[in-house]
Order: sequence, then structure tokens, then C-alpha cells
Amino acid sequence: MSEHPLVGAIKAQSGLLIGLGILTLVLGFLAIGSPFVAGVSVAIVVGCLLLINGVGQCFFAFQAGSFGSGLLALILGGLTVICAVMMLAHPIFGLGVLTLILMAYLFVEGIFEIFVAFQIRPTLGWGWMAFSGIVSVILGIVLWRDWPVSGEFAIGLLFGIKLIFLAVWMLQIGFSGREIANSASGGIGN
Repeated sequence: MSEHPLVGAIKAQSGLLIGLGILTLVLGFLAIGSPFVAGVSVAIVVGCLLLINGVGQCFFAFQAGSFGSGLLALILGGLTVICAVMMLAHPIFGLGVLTLILMAYLFVEGIFEIFVAFQIRPTLGWGWMAFSGIVSVILGIVLWRDWPVSGEFAIGLLFGIKLIFLAVWMLQIGFSGREIANSASGGIGN
């Protein structure tokens, strides 16, 4: 008896997701193994995205037709292009700036999470939220204390960790999908 086309499609998509998960896992470990290279790569990608955005803003400024809003868009677009060129010309400097932004983000997010946790204190899970906030604040302080040296590894290391978590999620979904398709292929048409 032949397999239902839907089951075959689920198996194929699950296989693709498993393959991408394995590739993402390898890339995550490579990023952790060489956090400086991974961090510089992230800085270059951010620089490219800023450049595209800045050029788009400048293009919009000329299309706006209005001198007031068009001038503001042109100024913001020009500043974005300048920042992008600086990041692309000096990606290590860009990596330091990204680390500063990450420090500020972790510190502010941590303070906010602690505040919210104590606001919802009787609710289940408030302790985990407070713990997460404390960890974020500590990470921000650690990065600050070791900055600018922390900029050489922090972004790449965190990017690698993020890739590993993403890979685990992809593998879990892929294997679950394959298991569901295998169990469904026994039940379809019987």
C-alpha cells in the first residue's frame, strides 16, 4: 500500500528541518569555538543591514516630496549610512559598540524583569522571572567590567549559544514531525 502524500510531505519537511538543525548546531559550536570571528561576522551583517536601511531612508527622502519630512528622512538616512560605513570599515569598533548596546540592554531588561517579578509576586513563576532579571543584570555588569575586551568575545559567544538553542528546537520539531508522520502512515487507509 502506498503512503499518503501528506505523510510523505511531512516526512520530507521533517527531514529538511533535521538537516537544518544539524547545520545550525555545527555553526553554533563553531561560533562558540571562535567567538571573535563570529562577533566580527555579526558586526559586518549588522553594518550591511544598516547600509541597506540608510540607503532606503535616503531614497524615501527624495520620494517624499515634502521638504520638511523629506529633509528629516534624508538626515536620518545619511547618519545611518555613515554609521554603516564605519561599522563595515572597522568591524571591531562596531563589535565594541554592539557590546555596549548589549550591556545596556541586559542591565535595563534585568532591572525591568526584577521590578515586574516583584509586582506579580504571588503569581506562579515570579521567582524565575526575578532570577532571570538578576542574571541579566550580572551579565551586564560582567560585560561592563571587562569592556572593551568583552567586546571581542561576548557577541560571538552569545550568538553561538543562541544558534545551539535554535538547533535543539529545530531538531526537536523535526524528530517530532517525523514521529507523527510515521505513526500516521500506519493509520491512514487502514
